[in-house]
Amino acid sequence: MCLDHHQPPPSHVARRGVLATAMALAGASLLAGTAEAADRTPTPDRKAPGTGPAPSGGTLVIDGGTLLDPLTGEVTADSVVVIVDGTVRAAGSRDTTRRARAALRAGVSVVGAHGRWVLPGLVDAHIHINSLSEAGTALRQGATSVRSGSTTFYQDIAVRELARWAPDRAPRTRAAGLFVTPDLGDTILADPDLAPLARLKDGVRSSEALRRVVDVNLNRGADVIKTRVNDRAGLPDQDPLRQVYNRDQLATVVAAARRRGAGVLCHSYSEQGCRDAILAGIRSLEHGVFVAEDTLHEMRRRGTYFTPTLTAIAGLAESDDPVLAARGREFLPVLRQAVRAAHDMGVPLAAGTDSAGGQIDPIGGEVVLMHQAGLPALDAIRTATTAAARLTGLSGSAGRLAQGFRGDAVLLAGNPLEDITAVRTPSAVISNGVVVGT
Repeated sequence: MCLDHHQPPPSHVARRGVLATAMALAGASLLAGTAEAADRTPTPDRKAPGTGPAPSGGTLVIDGGTLLDPLTGEVTADSVVVIVDGTVRAAGSRDTTRRARAALRAGVSVVGAHGRWVLPGLVDAHIHINSLSEAGTALRQGATSVRSGSTTFYQDIAVRELARWAPDRAPRTRAAGLFVTPDLGDTILADPDLAPLARLKDGVRSSEALRRVVDVNLNRGADVIKTRVNDRAGLPDQDPLRQVYNRDQLATVVAAARRRGAGVLCHSYSEQGCRDAILAGIRSLEHGVFVAEDTLHEMRRRGTYFTPTLTAIAGLAESDDPVLAARGREFLPVLRQAVRAAHDMGVPLAAGTDSAGGQIDPIGGEVVLMHQAGLPALDAIRTATTAAARLTGLSGSAGRLAQGFRGDAVLLAGNPLEDITAVRTPSAVISNGVVVGT
């Protein structure tokens, strides 16, 4: 996660080897082209060139559950959701879905949902997926779509392509590629085009160097760009309130990304760092523990998203390291207040776990923490559905179970509007019309 470093693959694995592995996993070459737009307009899934479209999704019926539409808050008892080739054909009462059901071929799979609640698949707007195991765990826990918070060797780009071909093995992914940070560390080995930066005494700080890392990411197929304004919270020898990039440097990153149609998410903690990041034009503020009230007002005015990653900060408080535990205990109540203030002001909030390093936390747990911070249950659910879908550019296909949306769903054993903890452990997950195995 953003809180600490990850171990890279063996040093002999160069960029071409990583990308070759990605192609083998996905059955397609990686796409290099335009990135996700930095506004709320949904963008289509990437298509691998020269291989034709990926296989269509599954066809099935989710029968008998209580359907919740996070957008409207409407609850439909004894509902039916009809998914054809990975797309919702109809969702609602038995009467409103009668025609869609009648058009189905005989023998279509039926997922019985009687006694359960049916929600759209959840969106984790900040996660670090570095392996197949982590991708599968995130998916099984209900995250059918994710936005990467960066990886060390473009693993998230490979996961994105894999998910197109095997939606039961990985969540649909918006990839961030490599972290735009002053010290690239071993990540400089991810791409030969980064090698010239090794000669820089001060690291990636000049406008030219910052633009190079952004361009290399986008050339390799990243959808979004991840950068930082403060040091890490999860390393006891670092001060997370120390600012590593100033506003002008952040603005350079934002401009380079926007020129290619990509938005920027920014790792932030300090009050000044948060403000500089917002004024530089980032798309979303990550962590943001000490964000000030005037900066929240500016976020509301600009439509900047807040992804507080409460899960990660709560995890610090439980650390065995006394420095990190003390830091987490200090930060968590401050962040809860910031989340509550942001919600009250109308700042858009998105749920993200900041999971990484083999420990993948359920996105439903972040929804629970949003509720505990003061959001009503429905609004907390929206942070991992409709709001996160807008942030990630998926508002036309994720966050709801409605006609034309992607067939992603989670089935819950209880009513999440009465007991929000039900979202932590889905009893079933459906991705692109395919039931995800346990």
